[in-house]
Formats: sequence, structure tokens, C-alpha cells
Amino acid sequence: MLNFTFHNPTKIVFGTETIQKLNELVPAQARVLILYGGASARKNGTLDEVKAALGQRTVQEFGGIEANPTFETLMCAVDQVRNEKLDFLLAVGGGSVIDGSKFVAAAVPFAGDPWEIMLAHGANVQGALPLASVLTLPATGSEMNNGGVITRKETKAKLAFMSRHVFPLFSILDPTKTYTLPPEQIANGVVDAYVHIVEQYLTYPVHGMVQDRFAEGLLQTLIELGPKVLADPKNYENRANLMWVATLALNGLIGAGVPQDWATHMIGHEITARHGIDHARTLAIVLPSLLNVQRADKRAKLLQYAERVWEISVGDEDKRIDEAIRRTAQFFELLGIPTRLSAYGIGVEAIDTLVSQLAAHGMTTLGEHRNITPEVSRKILTGAL
Repeated sequence: MLNFTFHNPTKIVFGTETIQKLNELVPAQARVLILYGGASARKNGTLDEVKAALGQRTVQEFGGIEANPTFETLMCAVDQVRNEKLDFLLAVGGGSVIDGSKFVAAAVPFAGDPWEIMLAHGANVQGALPLASVLTLPATGSEMNNGGVITRKETKAKLAFMSRHVFPLFSILDPTKTYTLPPEQIANGVVDAYVHIVEQYLTYPVHGMVQDRFAEGLLQTLIELGPKVLADPKNYENRANLMWVATLALNGLIGAGVPQDWATHMIGHEITARHGIDHARTLAIVLPSLLNVQRADKRAKLLQYAERVWEISVGDEDKRIDEAIRRTAQFFELLGIPTRLSAYGIGVEAIDTLVSQLAAHGMTTLGEHRNITPEVSRKILTGAL
């Protein structure tokens, strides 16, 4: 097992009727900015519930954060915080809103052009406003980690950043707040969480027995839960388990002391930035092809994945790997998420631009072995046509 330091300071407040706990969790004198996405938070009553729980505190709102939060929109929130002297951020929504709030938290006190935060991937962040979240969409794990992904519309750049300063102080997870989500968003959440786990698990063995078993259990839970959460939207136990799996998928626990990949995400980000496809859906496109192209480097873990997650233990090793990759893609398709670029009208003519974007953003040595060059990315994208 690799050396590691694991520290996660985010408090999780889980269960029904937990939004009312905001009154004791948010400092009494805080000047709060509530950040959210579209109109759903207002229509389903969550926004009013949050505001009621905050009581007599100074509270302002900032809505309109996109599914892929943009630098341009978030800078408007930065201006509002600075002009109104607000000092506490509360994200109400899914991973995009929380990611965006993390950027705002870091950008408000940042000296210089805040886009430099993204170019340095967060290494230059020296401090941030306190922030917290009320999660309404289980998917990204942003509610319990220190990372975020931001897009700049002007340049079609989608970049990630991390900083210890942007861990949420706390996150409220009430599974009932997911009941009204559209099926496609729930399906996206299942795939997003699944690929988060795979990025930390399907690399090469380092005898991280605990991490492996945690990851395999989470993957099997998602395979079991996926169809159920779509078929029965108001089953509390199913929604509760999905919400907790998605959080555990990317809170640092299963990735401690093991190599990590993240090439699927980096390639997927370019597809989203260029073609506007939902983040999770780009992951479903890239992952099966990447596993196939990288099968030699990932051979030992692919065989372990086949046996422990998909219960494929008999037959030729290469056929077992083929079947594990096939079942992975089949699972995504079962959720209604295509696994081919062609399903979105994207053909071979788009690949040069995507590869050029990867190179322009410094994504030239991806993967756990840093051997996914632009030409290997081209093979992965071609295999996903």
C-alpha cells in the first residue's frame, strides 16, 4: 500500500428533516449567500425551507449556476459577495452548485485573476470563505471533498481544482430531497458515482485490501440500486443508500493509499466542453473504450474486477476481461445512458479537436502510469465512436 495522509473535516448530517439543523450549524451572525441552480430548488420548496431554517440572519440568493458551472456566471456571485460583504456560502443543489460555490469561496479573497486558480488547479489558493451544502442530487461527492470542476465559456476550457480550504464545513443529506429529480439526473448520478469508484480502483494492485473491498462493495451496491432507484423514485431506503454511496465514492476514503487514474474524467471533460454532453454521459462513453485500450496495464485489476464485482471467474482471461467491460457498458445502457459518441451525433471528424484540446490543457500524460499520451487518447476516443 502507498503512503498516505487522510483527513476529511466535513461533517455529514444525514436523514429526513435535517435542513432545520441549519439554525444550529450556521454561525448566528453569518451573512449568508445561498447559491443554487435552476428553478427546481424554489419549486419543490427546498429553498424556502432553507431560508426559514436560517431565521433572522442576513440572507441573499444567487441562482442560475449551470449544470457545468461557468467561470463567467460564478464571477457574478463573487462580485455580489464582495459588494454586499457576505461571509458564508451555502450551496443548495447537486455537485455543480457545490463545485461552483467552492470556486466562489476561493475566488473572493484571491489576489489577482481568479481564473489563475483553475490554471494552477488550486495550488495557489491560500484561503477561502466558509461554505456548506444542502445536497439535492447524489452524484459527484462534492459535498464531502475539496475539489471542483469549472468551465470557461470563452475558451471552452473545463478544468479541475483542489484545495484543503474548500472542504464544506458541513453537508446536509436528506434523501427525500431527491424524490422529484428527473430519471435522467438520477441515472447520471449512478454513473458518475460508479466511474468515480472505478477511477480509484481499476489501476494496478498495491495490496490495498481494505480500499479494494470498500470499492467493490460500493460498485456492487450501485449495480443493485441503479434499476431500483429509477423504478421506485420515492423508496426512501434506496434513495438513502444511493446518496451515501455517491458521497463515499469520492470523499477520499477509497482512494487513500492506492494509485488513481482519472483519465476517463479528463477526456470526458473535453467532450462536455466541446459538445455540451452531460458530464456523467461522457464518462459512460469513455470508460469502456479506455478499459479496453489500457487492458494490458490494468490486466490484474480488470481480472479482479471481473471476478469480485461481476462474478466472472471461469474461462480464458482475455474473455473474462472482455465480458467485464461488456457488462459495464451494458449496465450504463440499462440506465438509459448511451456508451457511444455516435449516439450523440459525434463522428470521427470531432476527434482531432478533442485531442488538441487535451494537449492545450496539458493533459498529455494521463492515467495511473502517466502513459496516456494524446495519441493514446485518440485511440480511446476512436474506440468510443
